[in-house]
Amino acid sequence: MNLEKIKEHINDVLEETNFTNLGEKKVGKVRDVYTLPDKITLISTDRHSSFDRVIALVPFKGEVLNQISLYWFEQTKDIIPNHVLSVPDPNVLVARKCTPLPIEAIVRGYITGVTSTSLWTHYQDGKLDFGNFILPEGLKKNEKLAEPVFTPTTKHEKHDRPISPAEMVAEGLVSKEIAEEVERVAKELFKRGQEIALARGLILVDTKYEFGLDETGKLILIDEIHTPDSSRYWKANTYEERFEKNEEPEYFDKEFLRMWFKDNCDPYQDEKLPEAPVELIAELSRRYIEIYEMITGKIFEHDFSLTTKERVTKNLTANS
Repeated sequence: MNLEKIKEHINDVLEETNFTNLGEKKVGKVRDVYTLPDKITLISTDRHSSFDRVIALVPFKGEVLNQISLYWFEQTKDIIPNHVLSVPDPNVLVARKCTPLPIEAIVRGYITGVTSTSLWTHYQDGKLDFGNFILPEGLKKNEKLAEPVFTPTTKHEKHDRPISPAEMVAEGLVSKEIAEEVERVAKELFKRGQEIALARGLILVDTKYEFGLDETGKLILIDEIHTPDSSRYWKANTYEERFEKNEEPEYFDKEFLRMWFKDNCDPYQDEKLPEAPVELIAELSRRYIEIYEMITGKIFEHDFSLTTKERVTKNLTANS
C-alpha cells in the first residue's frame, strides 16, 4: 500500500473499543482486553505508545500486528501449543484463558541494544557471566553470537529487571522444570523465527515471548510472537557490510516519530501533546505494512468497505 492511499485513510483508526458483551475490560498500551470465565478477547487497536503514553494513532497498525502474530502462531504450533481459539476479525484474537508466567522470556541472537536491560549495555560495563551463559571478551556491538542466549526479565514490576533462570526458581517465580522448559522452547521458537525471517530477507535479532500454564499445568505460548513491537529485525542483505564498517544495521526504525515529539514538546511532562504531521504517521503505517509483507510473503489486503471500527463492531457483535 502506498503513502497516498494511507493518507486517504489517515483517520480510519481504531482508538478504543467499548463492548459490553465480551466480559471485563482492561486497557493495555495497544490492546483492549476483555475477559470471560472461559476465554479472553484481545483487540489490537491503532494506538502507538512511547514515553509511557499514547502519542499517535497509526492506520492499519493493529491489524498488521495481529496478523503477524497469527502468522507466527501458525508457523510454530508444532513446537508448542498457543492460546489461539478464533479470529473473528483482522484486529481481533479470541484466546484460551491460562495462568501467565510472571516472566518475559527474551532470546537474543546478537549483542546489541542501548537500554538498561540490553546485553550490550551490560557487556560494556564489563559483565561476561550472565548466570546461564558466559560471553567471550572482544565482541563488537551488533555482532552475531555463537549461539542465541536466554535473558529473561521479570514483569509486572515498575521496571523489568534481568533475572537468571536459577534466580527465577530461587525467587519462587516458576519451578525448576518450568524454567528449563521455557528456556528450551523459547530458543526453539527463536531458531524457527530466524530461519523463516532469513528466507524473507530479514534477521530476527532478538525477541520476547510470554508463556502461560493451562488448566492442566501444561505450558502454552500466549500474548504475541515475532511482531515488530516485540522483536528487533534487521535487513539481512546489508548487515555484513555495515557491521564491517562499524555502521548500525538497517532496521525498521520507529525512532523518527519519537524524535519529532521530543523536538516539539516535552512528551513526559506536557498534559496535551501536539498532533504529529500526517506524513510521519503515514510513513510509520507504511513501514508496518512493509514488514508484514516481508515476513508473511503476502500482500497486505485491507477491507475498505467499512471503517475499521465499524468492521470490528460488526464482526464482534455477530460472533458474540
